[in-house]
Formats: sequence, C-alpha cells, structure tokens
Amino acid sequence: MKNNEAQNNPRVIIVQKLYSYYLNKDSEIIFPKHKFKKFIKDVINGSIERRELIQSLMDDKLKDDINENKTELLLKIMIKAAIYEFMFMHKIPTKVIISEYLKVADFFLETSQKSFLNAVLDKISKVSRAQVES
Repeated sequence: MKNNEAQNNPRVIIVQKLYSYYLNKDSEIIFPKHKFKKFIKDVINGSIERRELIQSLMDDKLKDDINENKTELLLKIMIKAAIYEFMFMHKIPTKVIISEYLKVADFFLETSQKSFLNAVLDKISKVSRAQVES
C-alpha cells in the first residue's frame, strides 16, 4: 500500500485514531473530511462504546491466542475494530473485513504479525457474527 493510498484508507484512519485514543483517553477525536467519514466515525465510536463487550469476546474466544501483556497495542486495536465490524456492520461481508484489515496490516505490521492477524480474524469472525445473530 502506497503512502497516499494508506492515508485515504478509512481503516488506516480508524486504526490511527483508535491508537491515539488508547494512548490518551482524554484527547478529543477529530474526524477529518473524508468520503467515508460516517463509516470511520461509526467504527471508532462504536469500538470505544462497546469496548467491554469486544474485550469480553476476545477474553473468551481468543484467550489462547492473545496475551494481553505481550501482544502489541496496534495489533489489538486492529482486532477490536474488526470485531466491531463483524458484530455490528452486517452488510459488510466477513471476507471483506478481514481483507481490508490485512491491507492495513501492510502499513503497520511485520509479515509474521500479518499472518497472526489473519488467523485471529478468521477465527473470531466465525463466532463474533454468530454471537450477535443468536
């Protein structure tokens, strides 16, 4: 992903804004003018508002995969944002969500972390969407 492409990718913006939020929870989140501004805002605000639900799903279903103390914050943020999309944005197919976050991973993560992200998102996509629908 080229730099300009990354800056226009709504999920890159989502990850950057969530990362900055988790580093400084008191800071105001400012949403830039963007053709996907509503989507960006919905995922960021939704991920923050439902962080306990998302965290409890991660603790329950990914406890063997994610070590809360050792897994990088950036990786956890991508997983949390993707879980939010799986659970609450049913019009977006799970394969699209996974594919988009793997594109974002090109910008932020190493290859080994990208493979890990793919495996975790694939695993959690099967249970997170089903959990909301049941």
